[in-house]
Amino acid sequence: MKIVVIGGSGLIGSRLVSILRDKGHDVLAASPDSGVNTITGEGLDAALTGAQVVVDVANSPSFEDAAVLKFFQTSGTNLLAAEARTGVKHHVALSIVGTDRLPESGYLRAKVAQENLIKESKIPYSILRSTQFFEFIGRIAQSADGGESVRISSALFQPILSADVVAALADVTLGPPLNGTVEVGGPERFQMDELVRRVLKATGDKREVIADPRARYFGAELNDQSLVAGPGARIGSKRFEDWLKESAAQPRGKVA
Repeated sequence: MKIVVIGGSGLIGSRLVSILRDKGHDVLAASPDSGVNTITGEGLDAALTGAQVVVDVANSPSFEDAAVLKFFQTSGTNLLAAEARTGVKHHVALSIVGTDRLPESGYLRAKVAQENLIKESKIPYSILRSTQFFEFIGRIAQSADGGESVRISSALFQPILSADVVAALADVTLGPPLNGTVEVGGPERFQMDELVRRVLKATGDKREVIADPRARYFGAELNDQSLVAGPGARIGSKRFEDWLKESAAQPRGKVA
């Protein structure tokens, strides 16, 4: 069948496109670079014509509160309207575990707005919420940069290898619409400061990591339930320690 992946050139999208093509599907990797723009609407109808499934893994170029909300509202509205016009039968979206538990975060408020647009549309849908990627841990440190040190929440989280998320997303894409939300998370739970400390050490970053229960995570204060998957979640197979060792062995010790 024809499947359109919005954000098909990114980390998740490009891997999803590859998996779906390997399974024999006609997959279009859609992005502004390929002439498909969900913000302006350019190329949307042409790209979606004949598609049975649309997968939205696009992300905002800005994490600023107003900008990210505008991105997901505009993109989601334009995309769902184009799907209705072209007869798409299944809308799949990647979201984040804990979006509805952290209203202090502008980014997560925007993801809730995106999810609400999907639920309110008439397009059959599936939403896959994922925990944080292993590859994202370094970015958490950058968001909390304090010069010689970083203050990181000591709350629990349940990170996952991005490839495990892609595998789950492929299964959701090829299955029937759930008209609901499912979760995927890593096989282990850790204190966030612990993993940031280990990732910085693996990359030779000398900054001190300070555990702070009040430290903000993209604007929100966390507790031990904020970012962990719930009962019934799909669990990824790759353990953090194995990923870290493999990443550290890459050229120049790149952890990504």
